Amino acid sequence: MHITTQKTHDRLPIVLHKNALAILDKYKEADFPGGKALPYLTNQQMNRCLKDLCEICEFNTPVHITLYRNGTRHDDIYPKWTQIGTHAGRKTFICFALSNGVPPDVVMKFTGHSDYKSMKPYIDITESAKRDAIAKLEKLWDGE
Repeated sequence: MHITTQKTHDRLPIVLHKNALAILDKYKEADFPGGKALPYLTNQQMNRCLKDLCEICEFNTPVHITLYRNGTRHDDIYPKWTQIGTHAGRKTFICFALSNGVPPDVVMKFTGHSDYKSMKPYIDITESAKRDAIAKLEKLWDGE
């Protein structure tokens, strides 16, 4: 399967997991508007649905957000569900793949990143997660 990205208009080959193929098979006879293969939601609709679902599931852990507006620092606290969106899934996939040994160049092919620079923030997150994991393990081992 191939798709053309909206942002860069690159043509990407897509290799699908068997569960994704089963979903496509489920809808193969459906006639969705615009010749779509699946039911379609706008990004805004999808993000609203995700927030609603996360609120129902009580994802209420406080999230601290620091923003700078006109040179003034603003620290705010929100329930986690308010900060969830489709990009969280993309970020989770990238970090999960990288932390489980999938090479960055392969992840870039999955996600459509065109250069290493755009992947670097995700790689840095993974390195930070690895350091945190080692620190936790060391703390456990030292406690024995």
